[in-house]
Amino acid sequence: MTTATTNDVGLRSERGPVLAAVMLCTGLIALDSTIIATAVPSMVTDLGGFSQFPWLFSIYLLTQAVTVPLYGKFADQFGRRPVLFFGIAVFLLASVLCGLAWSMPALIVFRALQGIGAGAIGPMSITIVGDMYSVEERARVQGYLASVWAMSAVVGPALGGVFADFLSWRWIFFINIPLGAIAAWTLARRFKEKVTRSSHKIDYLGATLLITGSSLIILGLLEGGVAWDWLSPPSLAIFTTGAILTTAFVLVERRAAEPILPLWVFGRRTLTGGNLVALSTGAILIGLTSYVPTYTEGVLGTGALLAGFALAALSIGWPLASTFSGRLYMRIGFRDTALIGSGILVAGTALCILLLTEHAKVWQVAAACFVAGVGLGLSASPVMVAVQSVVDWDRRGVVTATNLFCRSLGSAVGAALLGAIANATLTDRFTHPPAALAGKLPASLDATGLVLGAQGSAATSPTATYIRKALTEATHHVFLTLLVIAVLAVLALFLMPRRTEQLTFD
Repeated sequence: MTTATTNDVGLRSERGPVLAAVMLCTGLIALDSTIIATAVPSMVTDLGGFSQFPWLFSIYLLTQAVTVPLYGKFADQFGRRPVLFFGIAVFLLASVLCGLAWSMPALIVFRALQGIGAGAIGPMSITIVGDMYSVEERARVQGYLASVWAMSAVVGPALGGVFADFLSWRWIFFINIPLGAIAAWTLARRFKEKVTRSSHKIDYLGATLLITGSSLIILGLLEGGVAWDWLSPPSLAIFTTGAILTTAFVLVERRAAEPILPLWVFGRRTLTGGNLVALSTGAILIGLTSYVPTYTEGVLGTGALLAGFALAALSIGWPLASTFSGRLYMRIGFRDTALIGSGILVAGTALCILLLTEHAKVWQVAAACFVAGVGLGLSASPVMVAVQSVVDWDRRGVVTATNLFCRSLGSAVGAALLGAIANATLTDRFTHPPAALAGKLPASLDATGLVLGAQGSAATSPTATYIRKALTEATHHVFLTLLVIAVLAVLALFLMPRRTEQLTFD
């Protein structure tokens, strides 16, 4: 048995520097999921491969998501420190290689390697927080980490544009080196843990099946409707093979001596409810961070900076509510606190539907995002703390990694689902325009580019007005879907017991 205590993983006086380093690491992996968005034109100009650039985003998310459960198991066996340092080393090495990439295929491969490193940093950061801080303190600190992700969604694209315009897109990756080195140096000096190791048998077969099966399913969700049609032979083959491998993984894990992802994480009410909420959180977060800026720029005609400020309200509401939730769940319990938060999240997504019309104000966008952020902070943070609190140290890495895996899966599914809904709405509107605009619209969804950054008469032309209306309807349908997902999150919380107790295992 591998054991450790709160005192083993860091003295109270060391927690501040360790938390700062953990937040810096989290910021790096979060930024690298969004920072390249505005630099893609520069990358394509230098490297070519325009048709391949979507892989720069999807491959990073893919490799990050499928390796999370593997790192969670290793952390419980060998400790958090070696897994975290391995992730930092791989991430920084991959950053150097990305900055030196000589072709688009090479850059895609190095982005995949980056995702493998990020897959260790994300869950280890949250697990270390769970180790160092008490139940009463965890919600506040989890809110800090959550705000890092939210702020990265706002800052990332703008920062990428600055590097691409004034330096070089390669600095997007090179900047990780000094920042990552500072974080690693701080952790090496300040973060200590005492781990008692015993012999373990690594479930290599289970790990292979999990990574391969999950990769295929997430790949199908990310690229379906984009690289190929949903019902095309490649799509059906990918989903079928992924389902077969995932079924084989379940059968292998039932017999494995030390499974890489124990099935008990899906068989206890607290953990099952928490993982379903994580799925919903991932989908809602990707929906808001993807489509609020699109709506603000395309429909309201603002610049990227003002759209970012509107979305920043989400990253303000989340940590504030997360901090407050720590006091609340100590009085009324994890589930009831999360239910209040989910109710507010339902209200926030409903406000997106009601307020974000074709003639809305930017402050209304910010208000809706703030309410949604409060709901996320009051629901996601208590659920994560509940999941960590019902198991001992030697199982905390697995349950944390599983919860984050579910959130990543929710983001992948959400991105595919919401993208399909938005694209279907736009396609319908563009293929059936009014008679006065027949033949004046581009044949593809690239017509939306006519209203992004449009100025003067171009922004008020009949064509731009129609496109703006179509984009309003598309984002309205997206927000309506987010409302449904938020309601499902409320229902998932009823799977959790009202009072959580320490789980016992045979």
